[in-house]
Formats: sequence, C-alpha cells, structure tokens
Amino acid sequence: MNQYFPELPDQVPSRNSSAFTRAIFKQLYLAQGWRFVGEFPNLPKAVAIISPHTSNIDAWHGFTALLGLGLQITIFGKNSLFHTPLKPLLEWIGVIPVNRTHAQGLTQNIIDIIHSKEKIWVGMAPEGSRKQAEAIRSGFYRIAYGAQIPIVMFSFDYAQKTIHCLGVFHPTGHFEQDLEHILDLYIGKFSAKNPKWLAKPLQKRLKNS
Repeated sequence: MNQYFPELPDQVPSRNSSAFTRAIFKQLYLAQGWRFVGEFPNLPKAVAIISPHTSNIDAWHGFTALLGLGLQITIFGKNSLFHTPLKPLLEWIGVIPVNRTHAQGLTQNIIDIIHSKEKIWVGMAPEGSRKQAEAIRSGFYRIAYGAQIPIVMFSFDYAQKTIHCLGVFHPTGHFEQDLEHILDLYIGKFSAKNPKWLAKPLQKRLKNS
C-alpha cells in the first residue's frame, strides 16, 4: 500500500510549526500504517467536515494528520472555557471562543468571525456525537452557506487505514438536497472504528457501498 501524505497547499491556513515538528507527526501518522488519499484543495477559507465519528481514537488520527500537514484547523468552543486553566491548550489547538448568547445567534457569531479572517478552516464533525446519531446536524452547512465558503469533506476509513479527501462542495441553500449529495460522496470511502455507533444516514450509504 502506498503511504501517500500530501504537502499543504500555499493558500490553506497553516500552523506556526517547524519542518521538524511536521516531519515527526507525519512519520507518526504513517508509522501506524495510515495514509492519505485524495487531492488536498487549495482554499483559504472552508468548513472542513470529517466522518464517521464513532470513537475518541478518531481525534488521534485526525490530530496527527493535521499536525503532520501543518494545517491550522479552527474549532469553536464556549467562551467560558477560556476562563479555566485549559486556556493555553485551547489556544494552541486552535479553539476560538464564541458567545452562545450572541444577539444574532451562535451561527452568525461564527460567520462574523470567518468574515474577519483572511484565512480560516473551520473543523466540524457533522454527527455531533460519537454515539449513533439519528440524523446529520445542519450546523456545518448553515455556517458554510451563511459565510459563502465551500465545504471540504474528509472521511475515516479504518478498514483501509486511510483518511480520504472527498473533494469540495459549494452549498446551494437547499440543505436536505445538498446533504444527500454530500453523503453519497462517502459511499465506498469510509468505515468506522465502532460500526455499531455509525450514524444512521451513513449506515444507509454503507449498505450501498
């Protein structure tokens, strides 16, 4: 199996990390037998989603991959967390505090932050939970559509020890219709660490793959 690992394109937001640090995490990712498949899109702004999410180990594989790339992924968290000893760690990871009582709502708060940045990739897990989800949450879509930025889709494939980049999708504003198209792109390119916790919309695609 070819253990391909991409270079980070120049328009994508990057972490302030050294080549040595990136090399360490790249080798750590590859040493576990994992690889990367797909063309990494060269976009300054995007909502990046990754599925399926059924285990805490998902974060480990995703984290070693993004540190190996030097990719800066932004995650939004409650602003109250930044009044705890976790603040330095949260800032290092790339968590940005948001006010859940924002007058125009949390989604608009995040959209405003996106508009204020020259480069930003927002990372989200659409299931919203490791346990079996009945449906895919719409938050990632509403943020992408509201900010007028594309969605970049990634998948975990534990059977093949692969993270796939499934391409770029530009939301049209028709969530249900667009979600069907997005999920269909996962067919044949995902497998869960804990299949019994796979979200039901992805279970349907697993049967068709």
